Amino acid sequence: MPYRPRIPSPDRRALLRGSLAASAAFTLPVVGAAAPAFARSGRPDAAWGVQVGDVTASSALVWVRSDRPARMVVETSATESFRRPHRWHGPLLGPGTDFTGTTPLYGLPPGEQVHYRVTLAAPDDPRRTGEPVYGTFRTAPARRRDSVRFLWSGDIAGQGWGINPDIGGYRVYDEMRRLDPDFFLCSGDNIYADGVIEPRVPLPDGRVWHNITTEEKAKVAESLAEYRGNFRYNLLDDNLREFNAQVPSIIQWDDHEVRNNWYPGQILDDDRYTEKNVDVLAARSMRAFREYFPVSTPHRPSGTDRVHRVVRHGPLLDVFVLDMRSFRNANSPGRQPDDTTGILGSEQLAWLERELSRSRAVWKVIAADMPLGLVVADGATDFEAVAQGDPGAPLGRELQIAELLRYIKHHRITGTLWLTADVHYTSAQHYAPERAAFQDFAPFWEFVTGPLAAGQFPANPLDGTFGPDQVFVQAPDRANVSPMESPALFGEVDIDGDSGELTVRLRAQGGSVLFSKVLQPGRVGQ
Repeated sequence: MPYRPRIPSPDRRALLRGSLAASAAFTLPVVGAAAPAFARSGRPDAAWGVQVGDVTASSALVWVRSDRPARMVVETSATESFRRPHRWHGPLLGPGTDFTGTTPLYGLPPGEQVHYRVTLAAPDDPRRTGEPVYGTFRTAPARRRDSVRFLWSGDIAGQGWGINPDIGGYRVYDEMRRLDPDFFLCSGDNIYADGVIEPRVPLPDGRVWHNITTEEKAKVAESLAEYRGNFRYNLLDDNLREFNAQVPSIIQWDDHEVRNNWYPGQILDDDRYTEKNVDVLAARSMRAFREYFPVSTPHRPSGTDRVHRVVRHGPLLDVFVLDMRSFRNANSPGRQPDDTTGILGSEQLAWLERELSRSRAVWKVIAADMPLGLVVADGATDFEAVAQGDPGAPLGRELQIAELLRYIKHHRITGTLWLTADVHYTSAQHYAPERAAFQDFAPFWEFVTGPLAAGQFPANPLDGTFGPDQVFVQAPDRANVSPMESPALFGEVDIDGDSGELTVRLRAQGGSVLFSKVLQPGRVGQ
């Protein structure tokens, strides 16, 4: 499938000079190093870079972090020369948000390249400003014939594999940036709050993996400051900051943002934690999560924050971002014959069904933070995802997914596609009723990829309840294979504006395409 023309790369490099210059002044590997000289002059500094999130045809969210109290100012322009820029006055950044802040942009032109720069000003003197930090993004198209390309993956800094300066850090982000996608969908496990980053990790072949370390990554995260430090850790990587300055993101969360396999109401039996109540830990993590990512759902200081949302990306694509963590019931053997809570909770399920019915997009990507038909165990008897290894009629959390699949079929909702990460290998599953114990649904595809920067693991068994046929899988034969031994994994989705065809490519770092599948619009089964 031919790609639509892109803005030439020299313009990209010119645009990002400001942010790269800031990166060069930021001495990353030396934890506790003195702040850059510019910051010592008393002016606010934005050395952590910029991010843009949840971009639509007319809106976007711009994120930045300061090193001190500052007023956030965003300027946007149609050109990198910033002639006649539009100015957006953002929030006052302070210790209450760990000096982070997000400014919403509205009324943007659809299908256009937007150049922006973020300037931080001293609260008591707007003339005392820091060096601007630059970025760019494309708004979603308004015309159906404009193609869309995005990437997805997840699982960053897991199993003790952090930022390794010996191999250039998270180099996969540089490779993804060069593919120039419209956006990146992170399917969860943006951090591993329960994973310690050690300075040295011996490898099976005798080599040594070296990590950049920080104080917050020396133990499991429990306090708000420790969760904030976990989210901040990945921004020490040059590749990720440069990626953020060019590629907007859609971010969801999963378990490792809090703790492995957590569920609401859980009380921990883990000597590493002094705080045993997972609900307390989850609230702290959610606050830090929202401070460090631009997410379009509103913050609720007095209640449960909402991560699930729809991001509409023009006539070709709606992205339904699920939260399969915050509203689930307890992990269990999953054999109960009725289950109204499931993995989504009743309110989120009703929301998803309603929004799918309202969608007029050609393709409806259901961004799940866990797979449907892969059996993910939690200990000897319990299960972590939807499937529980019994290939018969739906039980436990499968009942809720069966209800959703039935709803999609009976309401004739076409173009649904499930994307996820979580299991640390890559695969493609086709689900069909003629192979299934539960048959009241229309066929669909599920694609799995990742990790970006974590250990890789052997493939999980399939559960036959919804009739999955695994047409492709690539996974190691042993657990926790390091990023130095196996390339990072991510997926690419191209939607052609002329034909409406959707192409999924499962990719490995280094440029190889492991598997490719073309799907036709308006059809089921494929």
